[in-house]
Amino acid sequence: MSEAGDLTIKMISVDPSSRGYALVIHGGAGGQVEQLSETQRGRYAAGLADAFQAGESILAAGGSALDAVCASVVSLEDNPLFNAGLGAALTATGEAELDAAVMTGDGHAGAIAVSRHVKNPIRAARKVLEDTDHVLLVAPSRPLADSWGLDTVDPSYFVTEVRQAQLADVRSELLAASRHGTVGAAALDSRGQVAAATSTGGMVNQSDGRVGDTPVIGAGTYARNGVVAVSCTGEGESFIEGVVAHDISARVRYLKAPLADAVGDTITTELRSRGANGGIIAVGADGRVVVAYNSDAMFAAYRENGEVITLA
Repeated sequence: MSEAGDLTIKMISVDPSSRGYALVIHGGAGGQVEQLSETQRGRYAAGLADAFQAGESILAAGGSALDAVCASVVSLEDNPLFNAGLGAALTATGEAELDAAVMTGDGHAGAIAVSRHVKNPIRAARKVLEDTDHVLLVAPSRPLADSWGLDTVDPSYFVTEVRQAQLADVRSELLAASRHGTVGAAALDSRGQVAAATSTGGMVNQSDGRVGDTPVIGAGTYARNGVVAVSCTGEGESFIEGVVAHDISARVRYLKAPLADAVGDTITTELRSRGANGGIIAVGADGRVVVAYNSDAMFAAYRENGEVITLA
């Protein structure tokens, strides 16, 4: 561990394996883990393990990093425990406004913000990447999503009783508003290609129309072949101001910094100076996996020494 002001950086760095591919996923960072019962932690761990398996099975079969990260994120979006898709955090008016982004290592990206109709926002972000000349679309319409062949739902689908109760507690000042709910994945496939994907419901009680770092390419999501794939979670405004995901890539690419050093130094310089915290997952071009956070805790999953490790 290393220190970042009053915020300790917790760092996990996993050596490249002989498998020829690598995957790491996250389900958000913050202090919520410490408040969970053992039963609740078990549910989160199971959700993370399922999402990891969804992505890794694609890589093991020779599939692409893009397919793998999207599969993992879809699994997390469908799990109401996590703040993405079903069960996302609610805005000040009680609505779910969803953001997502995906980027491939060849420099192409797709993202959506303030999405209300697509069941799996990460699939819409991928459609922006593959089927449009754009990078970021705001409030994609239901007819557009239908034309893409995506599953659409009534906005009420995303709203759960748990999130409604959470919003009520935040409004009554019985609970501090969480700023850390996001899910994501980063992968290297057997062809040496990397990809990253991130999806979120944003902050509890956020203003309608607020957009965090998740769909901002270079802030919460970034990938470049031969360098790294990165997905972030935390206080989104600080990740935008620090261009955190790209800063990590630049340190590896231009300074030739080891991946763990690049991640740690970015947290120190770009988050510490703002008094912000959060978490980062990254996969290097050699298959090294890094999980780092300066929040109290973080949900994540990765493989080490043949075993799937879940942080929950």
